[in-house]
Amino acid sequence: MKERMNIVFVGHVDHGKSTLIGRLLADTNSLPEGKLEQVKRKCLLNSKPFEYAFLLDALKDEQSQGITIDTARVFFKTEKREYIIIDAPGHIEFLKNMVSGAARAEAAILLIDAREGIAENSKRHAYMLSLLGISQIVVAVNKMDLVGYKQEVFEEIKNNYSDFLSDIGINPVAYVPVSARDGINLTAHSKFTPWYEGKTIVELIDNFQSSKEDSENHFRMFVQDVYKFTEKNDNRRIIAGTINSGKIERGDEIIFLPSGKTSSIKSIEIFGKDDVTSAEAGMAVGFTITSELYIKSGELICKKGEKLPHVGNRFRANVFWMGKNELLAGKKYKIKLGSYKSEFFIERIETSLDASSLKINENPASVRRHEVARVVINTLKPAAFDLNEEIKDTGRFVIVEEYDIAGGGIITEALASAAESKPDYSQFETELYHLIKKYFPHWEININKQHERGVHV
Repeated sequence: MKERMNIVFVGHVDHGKSTLIGRLLADTNSLPEGKLEQVKRKCLLNSKPFEYAFLLDALKDEQSQGITIDTARVFFKTEKREYIIIDAPGHIEFLKNMVSGAARAEAAILLIDAREGIAENSKRHAYMLSLLGISQIVVAVNKMDLVGYKQEVFEEIKNNYSDFLSDIGINPVAYVPVSARDGINLTAHSKFTPWYEGKTIVELIDNFQSSKEDSENHFRMFVQDVYKFTEKNDNRRIIAGTINSGKIERGDEIIFLPSGKTSSIKSIEIFGKDDVTSAEAGMAVGFTITSELYIKSGELICKKGEKLPHVGNRFRANVFWMGKNELLAGKKYKIKLGSYKSEFFIERIETSLDASSLKINENPASVRRHEVARVVINTLKPAAFDLNEEIKDTGRFVIVEEYDIAGGGIITEALASAAESKPDYSQFETELYHLIKKYFPHWEININKQHERGVHV
């Protein structure tokens, strides 16, 4: 079985993402048999010029408006491995779809229109990739045919964008001059760009490094559901989910977090397979365990003896906000981390940053739409999580406001829970003492610091 990797394609609307992916699929023989001819015939019958983007943009609304509304997932293969290519929307109104689509990606292709140049969304998308912890980025300068394949146009975009990316800590793997429509520098070098001596898009994709999450990292699996079977006296309770990272074998001791319950793997259940003895990252599986435990959805299964995740209700995070309303400190929202769900509030907004102007605001009162912010989050229920730099799948989350995905983020630091931080109320008590004395000078007041907190009169 070939190795598999998730790659997201992002860029401003009309910069050519869907066209580039469609051309890659066609040029690498990754399309279903007859698909290309079918789309060409449909275009001919409708008196429309054929576009490779139509291979992906299946929805009528998308084809009529010429924009990608939702993320499309397609399979793409080379001799080295298989890929899940995510075509993320570029229109500003669909940024939340782009974030949800890119959440599981390990690498990215970021497109810029050679004729239009660096758009505001080109900056926003770069921020979001950085926010999601995606460091393997190739910048494809597309539509080079429209600028006569001039090297100076390519170099100017490269220099200007490199300056911007360096300011936000991104160092692209490479910049590639391409024409997605004509297949230039996608699978082979072109006579139209003799001045470009770097790798093609496919070569660069094959050079991306798979993250450690897969089978080499510590075992993590969110409990999605627990199923009980009763047919034919089958009394098994199967704990189901998709393995986020690591490997598990029959007989391994496990721990459920944040509850702390422990047991051992009695059997590994995979649909259509018998006598399964092991499973690894990416596999949808079910477990039966040796103990009778009450397990709820949202628990994180880990393997005893390995490094365990953080458990608590406070952490520092980077968030990208896309909600209709501003993100406010103190207001309740919902967080989804894997299958874990909880209400939470922003304890403190430390900084916010405008993704297009790079303006940094210290301790702002709110986070506006399309801004990146560093915040402290306090969840109402304890959560089990990793830092994004440790294990991405268990270090990323989305924010829900009124049943709508309104933001996304990565966890950067675990913080002491509120009960552990032991806040000092002495300043408050002193101020309250002086306030009471001012208006009620005849009252006898005692500030009790030995037993119960508070001011007694």
